[in-house]
Amino acid sequence: MYALAPVPGPLFGRNLLTVDALSAGELRSLLQLAVYLKARRPGEQASLLRGKTLAMFFEKPSLRTRVSFEVAMTQLGGSVVFAKGDEFSIGSRETPEDAARVLSRYADVIAIRTHAHEPLERFAAAASVPVINALSALAHPCQALADMLTLHERFGTLHGLRIAFLGDAQNNVAVSLAQAAVLSGASVQFGSPVSHRPSEATIAQLKALGKPHGGTARAFSNAVRAVRGADAIYTDVWTSMGEEAATERNRAVLSPFRVTEALCDHAAAHAVFMHCLPAHRGEEVTAGVIDGPRSIVFDQAENRMHAQKAVLAALLTDLKGFPV
Repeated sequence: MYALAPVPGPLFGRNLLTVDALSAGELRSLLQLAVYLKARRPGEQASLLRGKTLAMFFEKPSLRTRVSFEVAMTQLGGSVVFAKGDEFSIGSRETPEDAARVLSRYADVIAIRTHAHEPLERFAAAASVPVINALSALAHPCQALADMLTLHERFGTLHGLRIAFLGDAQNNVAVSLAQAAVLSGASVQFGSPVSHRPSEATIAQLKALGKPHGGTARAFSNAVRAVRGADAIYTDVWTSMGEEAATERNRAVLSPFRVTEALCDHAAAHAVFMHCLPAHRGEEVTAGVIDGPRSIVFDQAENRMHAQKAVLAALLTDLKGFPV
């Protein structure tokens, strides 16, 4: 575990839209800060963001993202304003740019959970306060931070770990996880049919991103080959929100990549199972795996809050006056 809290880094005032916008050092600093804050009692953190306001605008439903952000901001001493997509109608009633300029006058930081990534980029470019991607079609950086925190807690290091991702390896969770992993010196082994594997450009980008740190990425069309020797096996739902028309097709092509007890036997004996939730037992994973001794999915869910505390603190303060 990290023994010391980090010194304030260069993240103050910045946006967090994708993992690959972070350097390896910035990612490491965020995880280090998350470890530190997780070890502190809530009462010790209550003055860090006192007087600060987080505005959350969610176009998609959420359990973990919304509650973890609200609890994180509240425990850090700040306040939260929440709105669903139809309350603001950004993109139809008014432009992302106008909404960003207005909300920047009211709030100190804005978290957006949305569909397409491009309007989020437009919003962030126009905002004068930090903007956090709480999920877009392209990326889910907050989930990736929680995943790296969870793996570090379990193994004591990220460098050299082998992570297998099974199923739809093109989705936002898979890509953000892989970016964080290779930046941390871990290797990612995707297991999916050709129709759902990352593009050659994505694999090349991951290899380039990870090369200075010892991280790499490979894609396999065979589930056993993907999980062989892995320290962690990760999967996600086969059909993402907004893509329900593809449900039956995805079930047909992704069923060979279901995570089962027998498949897990090909991983390392100490391998853990991960899932960002919500999960469909019997579809992408069996109940015996997700509810079994390998599973650390609820550690991941808890760590959403701790990782997001670190993000909020890093973007909003220089940490002066806080015992770090």
